Amino acid sequence: MSLPEVLSRIREAELVAERPSESVRLVAVTKGRTPDEIRAHVLAHGEFALAENRGQELRDKRVELPNVEWHFIGTLQTNKLKYLRGVTLIHTLTRADHAAELARLAESWGSAPDVLLQLHNGEPQKHGVQLSEASSLYHQVSLMGLRVRGVMIMAPEGDPEGADRTFADAERLAGDLGLSELSMGMSDDFPLAIRHGATLVRVGRALFS
Repeated sequence: MSLPEVLSRIREAELVAERPSESVRLVAVTKGRTPDEIRAHVLAHGEFALAENRGQELRDKRVELPNVEWHFIGTLQTNKLKYLRGVTLIHTLTRADHAAELARLAESWGSAPDVLLQLHNGEPQKHGVQLSEASSLYHQVSLMGLRVRGVMIMAPEGDPEGADRTFADAERLAGDLGLSELSMGMSDDFPLAIRHGATLVRVGRALFS
């Protein structure tokens, strides 16, 4: 599948969900891809946000692809937050101490990245803040001077019913907190995520297949 085909499916899903056209943004997941592959498969079709899940890889690719909106979608580690300078949006904030360190680093960077709270999806091996604790974390992070734009969640693997429930829970929580950004849906499930209000869909494999 090519990027234009993915975009077409996104627009079709918006139509089915009776949402405005272009209310959903594609975030191209580029982990493991070379700058040349990214140029050929993504940037040749227009300007799109790119997302990495490893800090060092993101840092290195920003050197070769500097005029691009970069997102971070990997697990945050305190000693690797320094690599996230210049990132527009971090999708995976789960802890107040990470927010505090980002705020500290931002003083020397000159600007702070916006953040999304990563919600736990019920799978033991996955990271995320519990839905019951998300409001508290949101208020803590906001007091640190970081802008919380919304929430992110991953659907449980191989569980369509669980995915529907997970996306609905995230949509409800974002509404309760008055947050507009919902990062939900990947290559296999983004139409369902769009039905539940996703504003950012993270697609990688489908763009490079």
